[in-house]
Amino acid sequence: MKEAALVKQSRQTFEFNIDDPVQAIEKCYELGWSDGLPVVPPTVNRVRDFLAFTNKAPYEVVGTIPERRREINVQTIAANAVMAGCLPEYFPVIVAATEAMLDPIFNIIGPSSSLGGAGVLTIINGPVAQELNINSGSNLFGPGNRANATIGRCIRLILMNACAATPGLFDRSILGHPGKYSYCIAESEASTHWNPLHVDRGFKLEESTVTVFACEAPRQVRTSGDDPGKILYTVADVISSLGTSMCTIGSIGDASNIVRQGEVAIVISGDSSIWSGWEKSDVRNRLMPLIKRSLGDLKRAGEIKDPLNTEDEKQYISLIGSAEDILLVFAGGTERTLAAVMPSWGPKVSSTSVTRSIT
Repeated sequence: MKEAALVKQSRQTFEFNIDDPVQAIEKCYELGWSDGLPVVPPTVNRVRDFLAFTNKAPYEVVGTIPERRREINVQTIAANAVMAGCLPEYFPVIVAATEAMLDPIFNIIGPSSSLGGAGVLTIINGPVAQELNINSGSNLFGPGNRANATIGRCIRLILMNACAATPGLFDRSILGHPGKYSYCIAESEASTHWNPLHVDRGFKLEESTVTVFACEAPRQVRTSGDDPGKILYTVADVISSLGTSMCTIGSIGDASNIVRQGEVAIVISGDSSIWSGWEKSDVRNRLMPLIKRSLGDLKRAGEIKDPLNTEDEKQYISLIGSAEDILLVFAGGTERTLAAVMPSWGPKVSSTSVTRSIT
């Protein structure tokens, strides 16, 4: 039996023998549609199953990349969702995430083509996280959950196949990181009294949303004890490490004119009772003044080109613009308090996180 399979960027089709799944997978490799792992062939019937989960027309354009003369339509997104191994019911999440990363303020051109090799972290909030069994607990960034793995993988396939962010072409990453295969989590909203991320960002608690954030790989932070102040001091120290994008601050001479970095995502896990009496705003306000480096450190690292002087060890430079640039998420296992820090790819003027409602 033969069945047409949808081509990633046009209305053209090709045919392959569906009775031979290995041949079909190899054909997808040959066409350059894979991230390096086998993909599910995007047959017409399978793509239609996904399109049934949206009220958008197949050729409706959800976003454009004018610099690359690209228009990304709903059917293209569906074909990549099939290839990633998603279930059809994941499709509304993927459409919303694609719309978010094609928002001009996200500036997909920057993080998808830079030498730094950012991944697109997808954070899911609201009822849909439980409905789709998206992992927000143990092994949060690890393998083992279909929704997390395939939704995250789909975002990468869309970037490669529809947005032309192909390694060696427009993706010029020097090292990259594993999150460029798949980078998707949910917030564990029922495990904490904190407002979830989407409420912090102006959405209603009962809404389902997806947030996209261009960032480095997660840096795990080991913390000791159950003292929130000590935990946050440790987290801030990791955020402020020389060599992260938070310290690539781009001096233009006078320290007062430094172009500071953008946002930072922080995931905190463990026993939520430790944070009794603390709200997310309290956490952000405690962290804000701690995310800093001395002028001397920044000069020795070459981040500021001015010569060292005797006062440099006493003057500190904030590495973040405001407390609101800290994206705080409660998720992960509950056995002990750990954290993960993900600095942004660059300044907010280059790329800003975007949240979209899932419909």
